[in-house]
Amino acid sequence: MVFVFRKTNIFNLLHIYIIHHLSFTIHHPFGEDIMNWKYVKIGLTAVLLLTLIIPTFLYVRAVDWSRQHTQRVAALPYFSNSATKGAFRLKANDLEFRVRVAGIQNKGAGVILLHGFPESSLMWQPLLEEAASQGYRVLAFDQRGYSPNARPEKIADYHIDYLVEDVLSVADAVGFDTFHLVGHDWGAAVGWKTVLDFPERVRTWTALSIPHIGLFWKSVLTHPEQKKRSAYIQKLQTPYLPEILFHLNQQKVVEGLHGKWKETEIADCLAIQREPAALTAALNWYRAVDFETIGTDTTFKSIVQRPTLYIWGSDDPVIAPDIIPQQAPLIGASYKELEIDAGHSLMQAAPELIIKEVLLHFNSFY
Repeated sequence: MVFVFRKTNIFNLLHIYIIHHLSFTIHHPFGEDIMNWKYVKIGLTAVLLLTLIIPTFLYVRAVDWSRQHTQRVAALPYFSNSATKGAFRLKANDLEFRVRVAGIQNKGAGVILLHGFPESSLMWQPLLEEAASQGYRVLAFDQRGYSPNARPEKIADYHIDYLVEDVLSVADAVGFDTFHLVGHDWGAAVGWKTVLDFPERVRTWTALSIPHIGLFWKSVLTHPEQKKRSAYIQKLQTPYLPEILFHLNQQKVVEGLHGKWKETEIADCLAIQREPAALTAALNWYRAVDFETIGTDTTFKSIVQRPTLYIWGSDDPVIAPDIIPQQAPLIGASYKELEIDAGHSLMQAAPELIIKEVLLHFNSFY
């Protein structure tokens, strides 16, 4: 998901202030007063204070210092073998995740669903419920940085290898020796790395929006159009500024999501990201990407050896369409590619179609 931040009205306010209140006089060069510096100093001081105070006030007001989401998560029960469906806390990989499960007592194969930025596991609720109704044991979890008790402070702790470790640790914690894997956006990136590094754990792989991670990163570095579309990544790597802009523009963010996401998904996203340090943790996924070394990582160039379904939107602003045909040679197993009339948020845009295709993919390789 890409956010487009717009300027606030702060500078308009400053402009009005200067015009109406920063009054000073300039007289003839040989007159008594060249400039009334008293008013200039007062005006400049006021401008400086407004520049600092107004954004700070808006930022402080926008952050949920009471951590209401954390309190709600803390009230959830811990996952146990007797769980059936619902939301739980789950300890895995020395962290604690909020998980959503359904059909855990079924006899079918396990399914793990990975969300993207800035979403949460809630995006998968329709697929989670439908897959469970067909006999699968299904789990979606708020990943590292999104779960309140899974937010390490160091950027290095968000390297993709640690995100993959989380997937496997969560699978182990619920008893999934093997599982069908589905990921969207950043969840797709983590999924690609999981299936490349641990193919023996994955029954089938479904990627939404983001193509083969090796192809994607190579294109980000070398493909002109993809480089242009991915310019936001380096902007999000900038320290502090993205967080400040997000909190100062929350209303614009919400307006941008209306009609694309369900209201419950928007509310859940804001509840998570409004907490102190939460957005920083989510953005650390981007900040942990090292553009200097990622192009030489041979892992990303590996061939996928598990049945793969790739679904992408023809109007996706994140992916350059002409890199998609380069993906097929990187799949060494059954491969199906589906282009749909949608943008980036595929589960929100076409849930029934996505669910149908994903379950068909599962059932074909049960």
